[in-house]
Amino acid sequence: MGKPKSYIACLRLVSIVGLASFLIACSGPEKFKPADLGPNVELIGVRSAWTSNIGRVGYPIDIRVVGDSIFVASSDGTVAAINAQTGVDVWRVALGAKLSAGVGSDGRYTAVVSRDNEVITLEAGRVIWRQKLQAVTLTAPLVAGARVFVLSSDRSVSAFDAATGQKLWHQQRAGESLVLGQAGVLIPVGDTLVTGYGGRLVGMNPLNGIVRWDAVLASSRGTNEVERLVDLVSGVSRSGDQVCARAFQSAVGCVDAAKGRLVWSKPSAGASGLDGDSSTLFGAEGDGKVVAWRRADGERLWVTERLRFRALTAPLLVGKSLVLGDESGLLHFLSRQDGAPLNRVATDGTPIVGAPVLVGQTLIALTQRGGIFGFRPD
Repeated sequence: MGKPKSYIACLRLVSIVGLASFLIACSGPEKFKPADLGPNVELIGVRSAWTSNIGRVGYPIDIRVVGDSIFVASSDGTVAAINAQTGVDVWRVALGAKLSAGVGSDGRYTAVVSRDNEVITLEAGRVIWRQKLQAVTLTAPLVAGARVFVLSSDRSVSAFDAATGQKLWHQQRAGESLVLGQAGVLIPVGDTLVTGYGGRLVGMNPLNGIVRWDAVLASSRGTNEVERLVDLVSGVSRSGDQVCARAFQSAVGCVDAAKGRLVWSKPSAGASGLDGDSSTLFGAEGDGKVVAWRRADGERLWVTERLRFRALTAPLLVGKSLVLGDESGLLHFLSRQDGAPLNRVATDGTPIVGAPVLVGQTLIALTQRGGIFGFRPD
């Protein structure tokens, strides 16, 4: 039996040889129909707190959380900071430029990337600078240490002064001629900038881009460029110095970012990110199986198939619950102990985009239609 379309999710690739074009590679037969969920089991309470809307979202996005605010942006270039407790805008601006990546923010500076390959940085909702990039960018900029860092699809990382837009450094690495058309890994760990290059996690000095360490999480295999894709995907789980990430459709693994060494790597066929705590790691496989791994060594603790073929988001661990969104706009609350259902709530019927986030006591999800939903779980 071939893989369903939801397993590959119409894999979108970026050609490094021809950066202007996107290629579509859909694998397998027609999409499998998910099993009926049955009556909702409300073992925990989840109530609606507020709703808002940002406009349609058709690009890779992470909801950025800073303090009591979330930062979101639509495909058409509307960017907003929203109070996570009330759903009220702190500020909102229309950039007049369609976006390919966003949103990065440290609370003061907020950055997105346009389809015209410009990084656009705002302060308090006002554009303060724009800088042209050399390649398509699908990963949200990282704003940290008064700098804006950008990971582009040509496997380059650039650093800009957050206040002025001055380019501080640019580093590029060679790799496969195709890269995955979704957001990658770009995070701070202590005084190190950690990014994903193919199947590797790389630690860089944020002051100059010099590589401090390089750890292989997954290796390229296969007979063609598509089969060899092992790019790391957005949504990592960090506990202390340990960073755990997913390599697209090949592996899940953890790296000690202090020593720059691989702790463990296990085969795993998924396309979305991870979440977890100091003891357990959680993620969804491409066919909708939800898996829990022991963080210390990667051994599987449990697997549930209740949500198969529902195109799940990366999970969010909230106390005793694991929360995942699906393509029908549902948020599923599962037990972290065994994956048993605890509750589910609806949004607007369009796919949940990006992983849900938690701000204080408020759980927030964003939909493809641009609906922003705040919930208060018990």
